[in-house]
Amino acid sequence: MSRKVTIAVIGAGNRGQAYGRFVTQYPGAVEIVAVAEPHPVRRRKYAQEQHIPEENQFGSWEELLAKPRLADGIIIATLDDLHVEPALQAMERGYTILLEKPIAHTWAGTRLIAEKARETKARVLVAHVLRYTNFYRQLKRLLDSGVIGEPRLVDHLENIGYWHFAHSYVRGNWRNTEVAAPIILAKTCHDFDLLYWLFGAQCQTIFSNASLVHFTEAAKPAGAGERCIDCRIEPQCPYSARKLYISENQGWPVSVITEDLSFAGRYQALLEGPYGRCVYSCDNNVPDVQTVSLRLGSSLEVNMALTAFANKITRITRIFGTHGELTADFEAGTIEIHRFGESRQVIRVLQPAGGHGGGDFGLMRDFVRLLRGEELQDDLTYLEDSLESHIVAFAAEESRQKQQVVDIQKWRATHS
Repeated sequence: MSRKVTIAVIGAGNRGQAYGRFVTQYPGAVEIVAVAEPHPVRRRKYAQEQHIPEENQFGSWEELLAKPRLADGIIIATLDDLHVEPALQAMERGYTILLEKPIAHTWAGTRLIAEKARETKARVLVAHVLRYTNFYRQLKRLLDSGVIGEPRLVDHLENIGYWHFAHSYVRGNWRNTEVAAPIILAKTCHDFDLLYWLFGAQCQTIFSNASLVHFTEAAKPAGAGERCIDCRIEPQCPYSARKLYISENQGWPVSVITEDLSFAGRYQALLEGPYGRCVYSCDNNVPDVQTVSLRLGSSLEVNMALTAFANKITRITRIFGTHGELTADFEAGTIEIHRFGESRQVIRVLQPAGGHGGGDFGLMRDFVRLLRGEELQDDLTYLEDSLESHIVAFAAEESRQKQQVVDIQKWRATHS
């Protein structure tokens, strides 16, 4: 029996709780022994669930990291703009780190973390959870087998989902680039990481277009109020906060809006908090549609897009090769293969529990193995490897703002 490993957690919000659920299910393998969380109710609840002693419950990451190392590893699951200093200090303390993506919300912060990791030789995994799913590992095996020959063209569509976009990118924490990473980094670094990993090729050039049209004052319907609670047209609005948050569901995303999940608590949150606002009257500046054109390696052309306007939350990837084509639908768990001149083949991939199609638990499983010192496969999302997706995302944002093609090698040279 391998030894039980210990973990400290900074940030007991949605992502910290997701990783905590793995620990709860595998108590013989791993134990959370310390938590830092500024919200007192959230901190107490997390500590109770994980049986964390009172002396290891901290109101800030500074308090936790002021102590001698408390665990084998540490999870940093704070908001995007609070990654840099905790990561730097955790490396100084000698922790092995699981760092929530993005690495940081600015390139300067990302580079600081990367430089400190090289200096301290710290082991850092970045939470690109999609690599750890059965679905995308099966897709990679198929591509590596050459089932459709040499890939020449990829169409990759990220359907964020209309209500998810309204929750996170209109009303929520990632609504404005003044306080959060741009969506092409915060959300789509997953997709850039997938493309780099699936095809084993670095991006050479990139161009991006984007626009915000719908979630604006100009698009506000006649009769709409400032908040959904007192809006005359709320019953007909698909983005109604009342429909989304006043429901039987008490998990995500409802759990984000308040710690008091009673009807009265949620109602009060919609009266006073950011999640009760009309989606046409928020301080958001995030594009609701963005397109990206990339060249990977010397010959693979990629068209990628993200959209708020989708009924289902999924990623759909179409790959056109020299001997066939392939369509992968993440939410449906299906991979369709059409080899030229042959019948269609449909592969259905089991999507286990644990969030992100099992990716959250897959990542935690490998993090625990890393802490144990076990031999692991080569395609883990180590920091150096994960930098590729971030470089592409920052270059895409620069392309969008300047409306010009960006040469990635030149971008690397000027931003090193």
